[in-house]
Amino acid sequence: MTHTETHSVAVKDSLLHLAIPRTLEEEVADFLLLHPALASGFTMIDAQGMGQGVSLLSAIEKVQGRCKRKLILVAGTQPQLLHLLELLKKELPSPDVAYWITPLLAFGRLA
Repeated sequence: MTHTETHSVAVKDSLLHLAIPRTLEEEVADFLLLHPALASGFTMIDAQGMGQGVSLLSAIEKVQGRCKRKLILVAGTQPQLLHLLELLKKELPSPDVAYWITPLLAFGRLA
């Protein structure tokens, strides 16, 4: 949505990032699809996690020192994303899921 559009839709001003284990991919995707008012759409990206909080499960992950993850991006308003995050924490609590919310400077479509 651009600033010149005059829809009653709230301007998306924040971006929720969820770094999840691949084992939770379907559960988190299903959860987001069940909450279209809070997550009208999202993007899933293949990623790798490294650092102290990462669980290395397979032998190859232990050798490489990183694990396969999914990064899910959800654009929305900050209150919507905070509410979505609280629901997600209740529904799918996991110490293996990392999240952060950043400002979103612009959001729209090219046509």
